[in-house]
Amino acid sequence: MSFVKTKWFKYLKNLIIGFGAAVVLMGALFKIESWEYASEMLIVGLSMEAFIFLFLGIIGPEKDYYWEKLYPGLDDYNAKISPLAAAEVGPNTPGLNGEIVEQQLGGMLTELQSMSTSLGSLKALQEVDFSGTGDQLKSMSNFYTRMNEAMANLNDSLEDTRVYKDQLSALNQNLGSLNNVYGNVLSAMSNIKPKG
Repeated sequence: MSFVKTKWFKYLKNLIIGFGAAVVLMGALFKIESWEYASEMLIVGLSMEAFIFLFLGIIGPEKDYYWEKLYPGLDDYNAKISPLAAAEVGPNTPGLNGEIVEQQLGGMLTELQSMSTSLGSLKALQEVDFSGTGDQLKSMSNFYTRMNEAMANLNDSLEDTRVYKDQLSALNQNLGSLNNVYGNVLSAMSNIKPKG
């Protein structure tokens, strides 16, 4: 383990950063209030801040998670890796297939979205007021009863309409026959010549 990763070094780093920030703030307060030694405190504080920034730039950022311990080679793009929990990593161990990982992550995302929708529906159900449900069911029952009666009346009206249509059709045929008879009578009358 390197010196930079030790707990003692991390404590020292935080102490230096905190102390430097406190000196800068006190220097700014002294300068704003025009107290004695304000310029000196500000110079010391800003110099300390410059040192802290230089120090942080040299030691580099600290990783929050050490995934490469679980997946050796994770920080190398072309590494052939697999989780230690599944098998030991060796030279013949197959690599991580990016397409399979994307499919699995896509499936997980779909399931999470589905769960989110389901939870939203459950929350909506929780917020529903069921106190007047009995009255609503009665009025729905009355509505369906009236709807059935109206459908029966409509069915009767359809039957009446069908009978009326049949009667109109018969009347139309009778009128056609009557027109033929009238046409024959007119022809016969025009053939009769008066004597005279």
